[in-house]
Amino acid sequence: MSLALVHSRARSGVQAPAVRVEVYLAAGLPVLNMVGLPEAAVRESRDRVRAAISCAQLEFPNRRITVNLAPADLPKDGGRFDLPLALGILAANGAIDARALDEYEFIGELALTGELRAVDGVLPAALAAKQAGRRMIVPLGNAAEAGLARSEHIYTARTLMEVVHHLRGDRLLPNAAAQLEFIEAPMPDMADVRGQHSARRALEVAAAGGHHLLLIGSPGCGKTLLASRLPGILPPASDDEAMEAAAIASVSGKGLDLTRFRQRPFRSPHHTASAAALAGGGTQPKPGEISLAHQGVLFLDELAEWDRKSLEVLRQPLESGTVSISRAAHSAEFPARFQLVAAMNPCPCGWYGDASGRCRCTPDAIERYRGKLSGPLLDRIDIHLAMTRLSHEELHLNAPLGEASADIRERVVRARHQQIGRQGVCNAHLPQGDLKAHCQLGDAGQDLLDKAMATLQLSARATFRILRVARTIADLAGSADIGLPHLSEAIQYRQLDRALALPKRRS
Repeated sequence: MSLALVHSRARSGVQAPAVRVEVYLAAGLPVLNMVGLPEAAVRESRDRVRAAISCAQLEFPNRRITVNLAPADLPKDGGRFDLPLALGILAANGAIDARALDEYEFIGELALTGELRAVDGVLPAALAAKQAGRRMIVPLGNAAEAGLARSEHIYTARTLMEVVHHLRGDRLLPNAAAQLEFIEAPMPDMADVRGQHSARRALEVAAAGGHHLLLIGSPGCGKTLLASRLPGILPPASDDEAMEAAAIASVSGKGLDLTRFRQRPFRSPHHTASAAALAGGGTQPKPGEISLAHQGVLFLDELAEWDRKSLEVLRQPLESGTVSISRAAHSAEFPARFQLVAAMNPCPCGWYGDASGRCRCTPDAIERYRGKLSGPLLDRIDIHLAMTRLSHEELHLNAPLGEASADIRERVVRARHQQIGRQGVCNAHLPQGDLKAHCQLGDAGQDLLDKAMATLQLSARATFRILRVARTIADLAGSADIGLPHLSEAIQYRQLDRALALPKRRS
């Protein structure tokens, strides 16, 4: 009888719980039994492992093999346990020293030839192994994300035989961190945006305070162009923020792009996306678009064309910054602290308020169109801004370009640093209990806010969001106090709370 123990990691949300792969060899008819809640892909590993060991010219034991994946109540999925299973069988059979496995953790799928294939969720596993003080071996295809753990004890291998040689001390494997290389991809620049000074200003305010933004305007007025340039003026992601976003990308199965590691994510799903595509889901829950946009921007174009049930999924994550997914056998929680930027037309045909006067939509049709967006969702969007079509002069090829993203970003970073130094979070995430300390108004400012609340019938949430936006405008101006101009501008940004502020149809 022989027994071997190999350490590995499962995937549960963005966590990587430890798994012990216990392999027991006994006399009896040749068979491999696996217990411990293995799903189909895990059970199929017996055939992959047998072929990989044979191709590596190692002996597969002709005995009764029992494999236990502990803890027994944790579901295991995917091919990530192929490598630890193969090493456990070899150690139990005496091909490698079982004691050499104690300080290592292993993850990787095996091809029939013995090559190691990349798997999902390696970054959280590498971080967990580093925290546990163990070494780790991963497939070469996961070298980039494993290297982000910045550990000198995480190695990469091409084949099963390379791992065996490493454990025997014959040929050591390369370190994953040594293979890490960053080449940042260029980002769209605000200099490409002509005119639209009000929209550019609103985008700067949204970037400085982390506020949600809704752009309303006719087709071709630049809504999408502006939204796509928001990441370029946002403050750079901190190490922790970049690592959180990378961990979500790692477990999503969509791959990790190192050229954008330091850049905040920008997700732009199509308006036909379902609620599950936004929130995430699946038999083994995976993150959706709102989690993939964590620490970045979620852009929803044609907002009024989205299915209402899909949009309502956003309400809870916009407040809490997390999304919980529960299924019959599994549940997972993913971070979802994103900045929402949305764009929509003012009416079904898109031309309401345009100087051409081409809109023929009835008032009832316009109300129905805007009514597709629920009040609670609009309440959570800090800035509503109406845009108009550019003039011929602004569209002329010789017209001056707009201000570059680098210059805007300097002001945004300066304002954001002021917020973090004052209260520890950006203004959009300022807790309600701290508004009194950081968003005090003078008598004239309080009178103006009271009138706005009465005239626009603002909810408490909308009122508090106006205060947060006003605080951001004051920070951009370098003011310690919120003045009347700052508050007035913030109130002007609640244009869907007062339909009369939208451009009128011109004759």
